[in-house]
Amino acid sequence: MSSTHDTEERSAEGGNQLPNRGMDAHSSGLGRKRKREESNGEIRECFRKIPRRTLGLSEPAPFSDELVAAKTPYVRVSMEEARRGTPEDRPVRVYADGIFDMFHSGHARALMQAKCLFPNTHLIVGVCSDDLTHKFKGFTVMNEDERYDAVSHCRYVDEVVRNAPWTLTPEFLAEHRIDFVAHDDIPYISAGSDDVYKHIKDAGMFAPTQRTEGISTSDIITRIVRDYDVYVRRNLQRGYTAKELNVSFINEKKYHLQEHVDKVKQKVRDVEEKSKEFVQKVEEKGIDLIQKWEEKSREFIGNFLQMFGPDGALKHMLKEGRGRMLQAISPRQSPSSSPVREERSPSPTFRLPFFTSSPFFSPPPHHHHHSGADKDEED
Repeated sequence: MSSTHDTEERSAEGGNQLPNRGMDAHSSGLGRKRKREESNGEIRECFRKIPRRTLGLSEPAPFSDELVAAKTPYVRVSMEEARRGTPEDRPVRVYADGIFDMFHSGHARALMQAKCLFPNTHLIVGVCSDDLTHKFKGFTVMNEDERYDAVSHCRYVDEVVRNAPWTLTPEFLAEHRIDFVAHDDIPYISAGSDDVYKHIKDAGMFAPTQRTEGISTSDIITRIVRDYDVYVRRNLQRGYTAKELNVSFINEKKYHLQEHVDKVKQKVRDVEEKSKEFVQKVEEKGIDLIQKWEEKSREFIGNFLQMFGPDGALKHMLKEGRGRMLQAISPRQSPSSSPVREERSPSPTFRLPFFTSSPFFSPPPHHHHHSGADKDEED
């Protein structure tokens, strides 16, 4: 079962595919072309999305001296024929040369423009040797082998010419079967000439490209020189010796001292940050404690008022205790009338144990009715 992604790849790699390997993604010289859209009357820019496909190469570009020389006679194509499009087996051979020291995106963009000059382009890039470069331009950071290898791995390059000449001769152009020479249109003053490409322009073989502003080998070297101490210290930390960096013994010790000072400063900054975090946490906890204390203090004050307030429970307790105390210490009032006593039960007759019956100890007569005086006397 095929997916939409597979359909897009088949349509991109099918009959609509251009013979030029770089024209699919960069037909206009831009990898991600911007377009303008209108939304509610406002114009905004966005990137146009392109179908996913594999445009990368699996091998670097070959060197010209390793290729088999063509035996067919060479006939240069005109500008009109090149722009109209040539057969697939006869691509337009465009030549671009340079030093390409510290190969960067500015170099790649220039080669991309040269590759996209015509619908069917075979891009040949010439790289000058160290001897020629040091003689006419100056010392390079990368040696010639490193520069050859860097250019050969650029995706837009089809062929690399090592030890390219400083000035292009008719013999060189014929040897490499060059149709057009691509370079920026600014006159290149070198080797006693006001413009080394003047004879190419006069012959109608010049195809101008645009420089990428803001980046160049000189700019990169300027950044390194400007921040020389930073990069020296970085490389010393990475294990390079002072001899390899061409740094004197005194400067080496100076850089190590600076490194220690920076570490101490960093530790101080870390401590300050941790202290700020700690103080912040303490403040947050203090605010929480204050809020909790306010809540508890309100509850405490309410309980205190309920207990000791004017109408509190303590006042009622004191009143109740006072009443009980007064009741306990105050004498009882005398009764208004004597309580009525119950009638006593008759006392048992006392008899001596040795007298069972005797006329001398006869019980007194029992009176059922007693007067009030008798009762008082008994009491």
